[in-house]
Amino acid sequence: MSQALYIGVDLGGTAIKVGLCNAEGELLRTHEGPTQADGGSETVLNNIAAYVKELVPPGTPEWEQVQGVGIGIAGFLDIPNGIINFSANLPFRDVPVKQIMEDKIGKPVKINNDANVAALGEAWGGAGKGVSDCVCYTLGTGVGGGIIVGGRLIEGFSGMAGELGHMSVVPDLEAIQCNCGQSGCLETVSSATGIIRMAKDAVARGDRTSLAAVEKIMAKEVFDAAKAGDEVAARIVTRAAFYLGKSMAAVAVVVNPQRFILGGGVSKAGEFLFEQIREVFCKLSPQRAHEGVDIVAAELGNNAGVVGAAGLFLRA
Repeated sequence: MSQALYIGVDLGGTAIKVGLCNAEGELLRTHEGPTQADGGSETVLNNIAAYVKELVPPGTPEWEQVQGVGIGIAGFLDIPNGIINFSANLPFRDVPVKQIMEDKIGKPVKINNDANVAALGEAWGGAGKGVSDCVCYTLGTGVGGGIIVGGRLIEGFSGMAGELGHMSVVPDLEAIQCNCGQSGCLETVSSATGIIRMAKDAVARGDRTSLAAVEKIMAKEVFDAAKAGDEVAARIVTRAAFYLGKSMAAVAVVVNPQRFILGGGVSKAGEFLFEQIREVFCKLSPQRAHEGVDIVAAELGNNAGVVGAAGLFLRA
């Protein structure tokens, strides 16, 4: 009996990456090409179809083994019906992507949020492999997330499950408005954008910090300064870590995961950040909720999206 294969698509604003996976979550090979978002939704969808067929040519024995194509997309999605309602970096407004792509490719198609599929990728073939219950944070420009329970991705009633960056964790007196329209979201303090904002605010206030001499402040510069003993930078990192740990404490008494997985650029700060998160998480959660729970770094890097999208047919 031939082995089942699955194709994952990571649809980004500038590039589309496609990957072929087996049923164990092993990434066999990838292909990448430009998104060409300026050409409109039809151009983007035609490009996806073309790249999928370049990855696995139709008519080949391997093509016959492909059971479906999953697509990870940043934006607001109607997941059950396969519709992209809105995407900030892509030309989609209420586009029935699932139906269109099934017609173009001739294989079953599923879509999901990009952070969800990255989490699914880590759970299936990365840092969460072998763990049935885990929660993934993607710490980048924003804070994305995904929740895996019993080995399956939790989507929720309207697809909003796992939007960890929009947990309200910052007290009103300290809160600022998030891009989602709410105030006090985790994303405002623990994303790269939030860390950079806090650093720039400190410089603008005239705080004594080495960051004042940095031409372009990025999250890496803040972490580097904190590691070098800059007290202002250290306070910023501590604040970001505190609210991450606080959010995990809340998640732990709802989901009770065995492992938290942190990915994205901010997670590259490593143990310097992770140790502080663990301390807060353990302090703010009941012993039974944090006992034996790991907080680890993601493993798949830029491949998490394609692996997770491929896994939509097995793990969603």
